[in-house]
Amino acid sequence: MKYLSTRGDATPRGFSDILLEGLAPDGGLYLPTHYPKVDDATLARWRGLSYADLAFEILSLYIDDIPAADLKRLVQATYTEAVFGSAAIVPLRRLEDGVWIEALSNGPTLAFKDMAMQLLGNLFEYELARRGEQLNILGATSGDTGSAAEYAMRGKQGVRVFMLSPHGRMSAFQQAQMFSLQDENIHNITVEGVFDDCQDIVKAVSNDLEFKRRHKIGTVNSINWARLLAQVVYYFAGYFQATCANDQKVSFAVPSGNFGNVCAGHVARMMGLPIAQLVVATNENDVLDEFFRTGTYRVRATAETHETSSPSMDISKASNFERFVFDLLGRDGARIAALFGPAIAKEGGFTLPPEDFARAASYGFVSGRSTHADRLATIRDAWQRCGTMLDTHTADGLKVAREHLQPGVPMIVLETALPAKFAETIREALGREPERPAALEGIEALPKRFTLMPPDTAKVKAYVEAHCG
Repeated sequence: MKYLSTRGDATPRGFSDILLEGLAPDGGLYLPTHYPKVDDATLARWRGLSYADLAFEILSLYIDDIPAADLKRLVQATYTEAVFGSAAIVPLRRLEDGVWIEALSNGPTLAFKDMAMQLLGNLFEYELARRGEQLNILGATSGDTGSAAEYAMRGKQGVRVFMLSPHGRMSAFQQAQMFSLQDENIHNITVEGVFDDCQDIVKAVSNDLEFKRRHKIGTVNSINWARLLAQVVYYFAGYFQATCANDQKVSFAVPSGNFGNVCAGHVARMMGLPIAQLVVATNENDVLDEFFRTGTYRVRATAETHETSSPSMDISKASNFERFVFDLLGRDGARIAALFGPAIAKEGGFTLPPEDFARAASYGFVSGRSTHADRLATIRDAWQRCGTMLDTHTADGLKVAREHLQPGVPMIVLETALPAKFAETIREALGREPERPAALEGIEALPKRFTLMPPDTAKVKAYVEAHCG
């Protein structure tokens, strides 16, 4: 299996190369040259596997430059009951008629990002040791990626993390998870801006090929294909838990900001997983909902990016969206380079011709939007009627999922975080505190370690250069 760039660079690269690289040299995102097709016999064989064994089978289709025995060992070490709290790893629970919740948030940082990041940490350490190299990870977070990355990479040999986050725009719990870490290889940089400013800096550094190569810069954001690939696994796992036979279809509702989580569902569907709908649920920052309703992708400026009670989705430039549009437009790299380069830089977005936009429906995507009032109402309803406490992002997913139910098709809502991470909104909705693991009691009072900076790429590069060893 080889990988190419969404912007036209067709130089074939192996998985281990793109694992450490992040963005392609032309600024594009990596995708496999093709999606392996999974037939009915393979689905039947996979149906009874443990999560770790299922992950090995799926990853093996995309990774052929790591010996199978080594890959299996890494996967088995990652997906354990000790780390994720249950033998199922991503247990499914019924919420109401036709609606299920897939628990993706039982890892160390109580967010779905742990599902991929724990594997990524082990893959990085393995590959760097194999090459005798070091890696300086530069990432951006709107709330959950940062803590998941830092908990996965802390103490890893040969890895340093430089994580950018928008100053004052995460929940107190999210900030404490990141800023309380005192490990020498972890560096938190808070940027005076929004998530998109942080993401723009990461991309700008990645596009400075000389700096990137001299300082061995890599990424853990979902622009890194390895992270998105790991997320494909839980779509298969959810499907197997919700169905009895491979002729059944399911739908997935996915709270979406940067489009990485639902893009993994797109990959699973392209592989042949019987998915009826991929429901894209946004908050007030509805750039993705607008596209799937109108065919217009309109990036919002910093001043237009709302600060909401589902802050991990306060994103107006959805990086992984480029991967889907690449597939939608017949993998035309030159056209993608024009759309996601000049069109966004000069015009703030683009509108697809009707004939191109019409094809989007054939990929199963539908969408919807949720507001603060919606998520409060959804949290209250799920608690009062179903006895289930939801976090704010999962509530957005459930609200939009209910708008797209189809008779006889199970709707699986991806739980993206636990309520403990967003206590202020839970108190507003329910008048009570969310439960949190005992190990995380009082985390907000721990000493915090971070550096405040303006949204300035040069200043971030200087900081990395001074601390990367």
